[in-house]
Amino acid sequence: MGQLLQRMEEAKSYIQSQINVQPTIGLILGSGLGELADDIQDAVRIAYESIPHFPVSTVEGHAGQLVTGRLHNQTVIAMQGRFHYYEGYSMQEVTFPVRVMKALGVDHLIVTNACGGMNPDFKAGDLMLISDHLNMTGANPLIGANEPALGPRFPDMSRAYTPELLELVAETAQSLGIQVQRGVYAGITGPTYMTPAELIMLRKMGGDAVGMSTVPEVIVASHMAMKVIGISCVTDMAIGEELEPLSHEQVIEVANRTKPIFISLVKEIVSRL
Repeated sequence: MGQLLQRMEEAKSYIQSQINVQPTIGLILGSGLGELADDIQDAVRIAYESIPHFPVSTVEGHAGQLVTGRLHNQTVIAMQGRFHYYEGYSMQEVTFPVRVMKALGVDHLIVTNACGGMNPDFKAGDLMLISDHLNMTGANPLIGANEPALGPRFPDMSRAYTPELLELVAETAQSLGIQVQRGVYAGITGPTYMTPAELIMLRKMGGDAVGMSTVPEVIVASHMAMKVIGISCVTDMAIGEELEPLSHEQVIEVANRTKPIFISLVKEIVSRL
């Protein structure tokens, strides 16, 4: 685990050599949602492949760069594209950027994703505030030796999605006239979409939405005592009894349609942190 601290330090040092600000808010921008990073002022863009020990994003719709600068008078660092377990990376590699954000001084993390809506009260295009999650990946990024400098061996996950920030987001959305859902995100490995029987199972277990990201990153952020906001863009309805064929292109299309609302909400949230 000492090697993790060394890798974090090397990545942090490289990023600090490229920027002249200290970010306090981190943004992880999911499928089709990376355009928010284009609104960052005085932006410095760093390609993932140039950062020591960083993986490289291979998913369509993920630009693959860190963007630092100012957003609504806050200093932010945004991941324009994330990493997924299904790409063949380990859970530790998937979550490495969150570790580096913390090392850079980030204490608030806003995690976004595109997801399938399992709650029949949802519809495609909705935004969902994540109140909790189900880790259905069969893995955990904290497996292995624990580094006490990063967090405890057995971290509490009862407040992984910071309750007071959930209320802040809800109030912010209301002030903008944006209707948001609230629910439990079921994290799976992918890359396959779920079968009808699997979706029915996840819904019965308490899931409101399903996706292939977010859970590992939030576990690691919680391990390091970061405050977390999670927002999902419901790009399709994943009702097992009514399931229709789905493609990644459809996911991106709905995410793109929802982009203006999503961007306005996240920018206002940042301004209020």
